[in-house]
Parts: sequence; C-alpha cells; structure tokens
Amino acid sequence: MDLAGLSETSIQSVAIFGSTGSVGVSTIDVIQRNSDRYQIAALCANKNVDLLFQQCVDHKPRFAAMADAAAASELSSRLRQIDSATVVLFGNDAQDKIAADPDIPIVMAAIVGFAGLGPTLIAARAGKKILLANKESMVVAGRLLTDAARAGNSVIVPVDSEHNAIFQCLPAANQHGASVQRAEEIQQLVLTASGGPFRCWTESQMQQATVAQAINHPNWSMGSKISVDSATMMNKGLEIIEACFLFGVDESQIEVLVHPQSVIHSMVRYCDGSVLAQLGQPDMRTPIANAMAWPERIDAGVDPIDFESLAALEFEAPDYNRFPCLALAREAMRSGGAANGVLNAANEVAVQQFLDERIGFTDIARVNAHALRNFTPQITNTVAGLQAMDRDARGFANDYICNGLRA
Repeated sequence: MDLAGLSETSIQSVAIFGSTGSVGVSTIDVIQRNSDRYQIAALCANKNVDLLFQQCVDHKPRFAAMADAAAASELSSRLRQIDSATVVLFGNDAQDKIAADPDIPIVMAAIVGFAGLGPTLIAARAGKKILLANKESMVVAGRLLTDAARAGNSVIVPVDSEHNAIFQCLPAANQHGASVQRAEEIQQLVLTASGGPFRCWTESQMQQATVAQAINHPNWSMGSKISVDSATMMNKGLEIIEACFLFGVDESQIEVLVHPQSVIHSMVRYCDGSVLAQLGQPDMRTPIANAMAWPERIDAGVDPIDFESLAALEFEAPDYNRFPCLALAREAMRSGGAANGVLNAANEVAVQQFLDERIGFTDIARVNAHALRNFTPQITNTVAGLQAMDRDARGFANDYICNGLRA
C-alpha cells in the first residue's frame, strides 16, 4: 500500500464494519473531529436499525449494510421516507462488496467475533489500510490474514488498545510481523490487563457472578461480549494469540501484567534493559485515531493524562488459577493447527450462553477447556475450511452445554 498517498490532504473514504458498536461509534467521533481528512463512505451493522438509521441521517454514507435481512428492509424503508441517497445492502455479500470497493481505502474492522473474518480478509486482499479491532479474525486466521495482507500490499494497524500501544512502542521496521528486523533486540512484549470486574473476587464468588456484574467493567465502556471476555480474562488470552501473529513473536515472548488503572496500555522490553510504554486515558478514540492517521497523528478528542492527579500505578501478576481462560489461550497457541479457532468458537458459544443466563460465569472456562482438549478439527488454511471448523466446534460446545456440562 502507498502510505504516502494516505497521508495527503485529500479527503479519504472510510468504511466502518460494526458502526453501531462501541468502537464504531468512537470511530465516527474521530472522523467528525477530522472531517477535513476523512469521510464516511459505508456503515455496516448487524440489526440495530434505530442507531444505524440515525448514523445514516447524520453522515450520509454511500452505503449502509446490515447482516439481518429484516433489519435491512426496515432501514431501507425508513431512509426512503426521508429521500436519503444511501444505498442499503444486506447479507455477507454486501459486506464483501464494501470491503472490496476500490474507492474506499480505509476499513475499520470492528465486527465482533468470527463473523468479522470475511470482510477483513477481502479488504486485506484488496490492499486496504485495515484498522483491526476484530481480534477474532487474527486469532482464528492469523497466518491466512497476514499472508493476504502481504500479497495484497495491505497495511494492518491494530486498534485494540494493548496492541496499538505495542505498535507505537516498536521501531517502524518492527511494527508489522511480516517485516520484522533486528528481532533479537526485542526481549518481550508486555500486555497490560485491568483485571476486569472480578480481579479481587474469589473463585467461589465468581461462581455466583451475574451477567450485570460481569459486563460492568471498571475502566472501559465496551459491548457485552468483550466485557465478559475481560471478566474471564479470555480477552487477554486472545490478545496473546493476536500479538503472536501481528508482531511475529513466540507465545513465550509475551508477558501479561495486571494494571488496574489502565493508564499504561502495554509495553515493550528491549535487550538493553529499556522498557518503552504507551500511556493514555482509557478511551478507545486514542488508538482509533492513531491507527487511522498512521504514520501521522490527529486529534482524538481525548484529554492528556494529568500525572499530578495519579495516586499510584499498580502492577501484579495474573492469577492463572482463578482465570483459567488465560492459560487456555496459551495452550491453544502452543498447540498450533486449528486450536486457536476451536477455542474462539467455544468461547463465543459459552459467552452467549452465559449472557442468556443458561450457564454460570465459571462454566465459560469449563466449556472452553472441554472443546480445546476434546474436539479434533481438520487442519485447514482456507476460509471455507475455517468456517466449517468454526461451525463444528460451536456445535461441539453447544452439545456439551446441552448435556449439562457432562462429556
């Protein structure tokens, strides 16, 4: 990709996949603050018609796409009533069409879960600048996605606050795993974790945790799925896997450190004893703005840290016994093959079942462990193969839950 072309003053078009989620809403805010540089060309959502309708009214994108056909029909009807020129599309084909559009050079990939893989992969093959907020795409298809980006001359800039922090702390030549130079200089990548809402809870307390408690994150405003992942620390486990593919490092080179204040978003240890850290407010607009403008910087609407007001910065090692999902992610990455995809599929099933109050909070780890250690997938590196694996692993996890968590 011609990065010089992306830094010119001409207004660049952006497609936002997952526009009604928290990352999508924050992306729109950043674009509004920098309307002399960016415009919204396409908005994609699942089935939140009310919010997507308002976004279309406010920002007048060329396209609006919805995964749900009934929702798309309602959106189209409401937009026709106000004579909107926005073209409404629906289904996976609609997202794929937008991802491949040659007039849209920047794609925000913020669809939650495995569903985000298809359009992200198409954008990579089309040579887009991908702002990657969908960690599951990299977890399930890391090699496939990075190879597609390399072949398509695409640039992937991570949006997760932790990966974006590491991205900022690495030398330019090392920021993309596909072009690592002098890798021996990098000793370790340190992912910080808030610890979530249950950081100080005992295992017996967590067995009684409610959905409302699990999604009540102490620092970040996020969707329900990622909030539960933060509570189980599976989110941090998925980030370990994602970092391995993004930055071309081994799982053993990634350290997790609990940092409750969420001021230091991650760090890089170098062989000379130096540690570089990226600090900022717990506001997703900072990594979004950094990814969108990279290699430049733009206004994100986020206040700088007031160091005088910081009482303390605390650090502690994560408890792998109380948060077994973190260990399961490391186990999956070491296992190789399709293990990462199996773990991700089982976790998406388990989290949804917990949100639907069909299983308990600590049962999420039980489902994940059972699927990882007992489901044998076909090793594949094609989209169709990964989709089949994902479907079968989900079925395996659902059967385990339907059987009362008995094998």
